Amino acid sequence: MLRINIHDAKTHLSRYLEQVEQGEVVTICRNNVPIAELRSLVVPLKGRRRPGSFKGQVTINPSFFEPLPDDELDLWEGKGA
Repeated sequence: MLRINIHDAKTHLSRYLEQVEQGEVVTICRNNVPIAELRSLVVPLKGRRRPGSFKGQVTINPSFFEPLPDDELDLWEGKGA
């Protein structure tokens, strides 16, 4: 685990992100007190995805494609209620 201060993190972020991609955990400190960690978020896939695997299992009601009423559109646009 690598410990760095905030200034160093801001100055060399790209360098530290490369290390994180290689599996390193970087701890960011303020006045030598840890406040955050940078770590990889790589999540392995659980298997190959197959396009169309839900074919015939999902239906969409035709009303989904109809225009929304004006009062509901106003709510989506932040104009109402």
